[in-house]
Amino acid sequence: MPFQLLRIACLLTIFMPFCAWGDVPVVHSTQGERMVAEGLLIITNVGKKQNYDFHDSRTLDAAVLSPKSVVFHPDGSRYYVNSLEGCATVVYDAKSQERIKVIRHAFKSGAGALWSKPSGYYRFTHYPDGPSRAFSGKPVESEFSHGGRYLWVPFYRRTFDLNAQDPSAVAIIDTRTDSIVHMMETGPLPKMIKANHTGTLMAVTHWGNNTVGLIDISSDSPAQWHHLPPVVIEKEFVPDFSLTIPVNRDAHSGLLLRGTVFTPDDRYLLVGCMGGGGIAVVDMASAQPRYLGKVGGIYNARHLIVSGNYLYASVNAAGIVQRIPFDSLTVAIERRSGSYFDAHGWQSCKVGGGARTIEASPGGRFIFAACNTASALYVVDTRHMRTVGRIAVDSYPVGLDIARDGHFLVVTSQGRDGLGGNAVNLFRIDYLDGNEEKAARAAIEAIPDTAAAVVTDAEMPCPTLPERFFHPSTTWIILMGAGVAAVVAGAAATIIRRKKKRKVSPKKP
Repeated sequence: MPFQLLRIACLLTIFMPFCAWGDVPVVHSTQGERMVAEGLLIITNVGKKQNYDFHDSRTLDAAVLSPKSVVFHPDGSRYYVNSLEGCATVVYDAKSQERIKVIRHAFKSGAGALWSKPSGYYRFTHYPDGPSRAFSGKPVESEFSHGGRYLWVPFYRRTFDLNAQDPSAVAIIDTRTDSIVHMMETGPLPKMIKANHTGTLMAVTHWGNNTVGLIDISSDSPAQWHHLPPVVIEKEFVPDFSLTIPVNRDAHSGLLLRGTVFTPDDRYLLVGCMGGGGIAVVDMASAQPRYLGKVGGIYNARHLIVSGNYLYASVNAAGIVQRIPFDSLTVAIERRSGSYFDAHGWQSCKVGGGARTIEASPGGRFIFAACNTASALYVVDTRHMRTVGRIAVDSYPVGLDIARDGHFLVVTSQGRDGLGGNAVNLFRIDYLDGNEEKAARAAIEAIPDTAAAVVTDAEMPCPTLPERFFHPSTTWIILMGAGVAAVVAGAAATIIRRKKKRKVSPKKP
């Protein structure tokens, strides 16, 4: 028995750096691999951008560093990838797949001509000199406004704010030149950002303190945009953590507000609560937007989208996609009593573990889901709410978007604990259903072509192998593995000593 424990300890020490706790081993996608989804569509892996295999110069891209999300421009000409740890938004041509620009989020100060005047709603309480400090921003999600003219990119945190507990910021990019033209403050740790359907309001969801920021963008001039009072969901979470010791803010942030959408009529704003049950509902029709309560029937909702007459949600922990008709949702809200109300009519479809970003095909026939721990892209047939196929993606996928014509899909693999990730997977979708083809063509014709030339930026430096290997999270895993091995080895040694002691001890008469 002791020798078996020692063997286990050795194996843990050896393999801990290459495995994630409770997850599947790291996998990589293969170009050319394809999946036929029950005669409905074909998905083919047509390439990737990666920053882990330095010997593959064909796909190597130093700008891909912990890619968190991706969005296609409404005109279909290009797509934007947010490299979280690279502190940059990377622009790719949708036809050639060539990188055409790297937009770096580095700022000499949080004030100046580029910035809106402070609103008074977001104050620095841990870093009094925060507004004047130089910083880089870690981009999370994105949203377009003004017909695709502007791309909004919120930052997880400013780099000097170790535990994301003071105001962060959002960069506004003019997509005609793909350059930052305006900056605005936000609350702590913003993740999701969403414009209403009339294009007059932008909602910024603050994972860090249970609030949603609102920005009036009704003017065509960025100088006229201004903050409105933020909406508190249940109770504001006030972060007060160390300034020197890192804290896991993905766990210590209250309700963990994430997925955000407006209902089709813009009457309500819906916000998923990953850290608790339900979807928060904000009444946008009142004189001042106010929190009404939470819709039940769903738990751990990560991403929300609107497709047809349905609200769709990815449920991260359970690895499922849920949906509910807006009619049922509206009835539940209008008949509510109290701050928590059930909605009937939820339907579920099992996909892969760790369901993250979801998007719908142009006609709404299919939902595509990036499943993190399954390291795969799943396809859901919405006519019957069932999974009809899956294809491998580099571990661990988080972001996903589909081109306006429905024939090209991009998945970003951010990685976890320093493992996997640093990859952008590219897929072609061929529909075998004529109706879906018609819907895709209609989507193309409905959106004007506003493609504009962009300025090519310089290459980003490629991190060295030592820098990649000694990533803080990787080092933590190695040390944890060594610690576990030491504990097991110590237990084994104790058992050995006790057995030896029993052997030499005289027997009692």
